[in-house]
This record gives sequence, C-alpha cells and structure tokens, in this order.
Amino acid sequence: MRPGVRKLALTAHVMSSVGWTGAVAAYLALAVAALASRDAQLVRGAYLAMEVTAWAVIVPLSLGSLLTGVVQALGTTWGLFRHYWILFKLVLNLLASSLLLLYTQTIGYFADVAAAATSSGAELGELKNPTHVLHAGGALLLLLVATVLAVYKPRGLTPYGRRRRHHQRAALVP
Repeated sequence: MRPGVRKLALTAHVMSSVGWTGAVAAYLALAVAALASRDAQLVRGAYLAMEVTAWAVIVPLSLGSLLTGVVQALGTTWGLFRHYWILFKLVLNLLASSLLLLYTQTIGYFADVAAAATSSGAELGELKNPTHVLHAGGALLLLLVATVLAVYKPRGLTPYGRRRRHHQRAALVP
C-alpha cells in the first residue's frame, strides 16, 4: 500500500477497534446498572438501550475492526499469516465477532422481555441476570488482550513466515 492509503487503513482500524472497546464498556455500564437497580423503568430502559447499542454500534464496529485488520495485514509487510501475534489477533477477532453475532439473539430476547414488562416491574425478575455483565466483562478482557498484542507485537514467526523470510533473503543473495 502507498503510505497515504496505509495510514488511512490504519486509522480506520484503530478507530473501529477503539470504538468497539468503548461501546462494550458502555454496554457493560448499562448491564451493571440493570443488574444493580431496583427501579423497574431503569432496568427496562437499560435492556432496550443495550439492544440498540449492540446492533447499531458494537456489531458494526466489530465487523469494521475485522475487515480493516485484514486489509492492514494483507496490505503491509506484516502479512496475515507471517507473525503469531497477527494470527492470534485474527482468531480473537473472528471468535469475538462470531460470539457477538450469536449473543445478539440473547440480547434481543431480554430486550423483548423488558419491552413487554408492565410498569409494576413484577416481570423484571428474569432480567436480574448477571450474564450480560459477565459477557461484556469477558469481551473487554478479550479486546484488552488484542490491544496488548497490537502494541507489544511479540516476536515469533509462523512456519509460513519463516519460509517467506528465507525465500526473500535467498532472492537477495547473488
């Protein structure tokens, strides 16, 4: 990639990844508020906001992070399969995005329960479930691991990366 295109792709990747992390943090705050509150309206509102946050913000940013990460890897000398840290980030992103897409069904179910509940709040007992806090906390941990990998870039070439390096060096020797 030309330097300008590379910087644009890198910016898009960083923004989508940081945005994803921030959106998950916001989701976690809503989940904690819903779990801790005794106010039925707050609990209902939190679950409705969690569904919107998941579909309108978290899912697009996770897919954007995946797409821009692959573009970055393929368009630079790092490569997609040359370094273990990139391969681990790819696997983490694929795993997180897949689990997120599956988990949105659960989020939708709880949002439907919250929307159907009457103002008395008697039906909201089902919503007092720590699963959303646990999933969001796990997602933040996974995103933190991916960030650490991106910043520290631990050494280690994959077998494919070692072969590529060997072939490149052999091509330079007259």
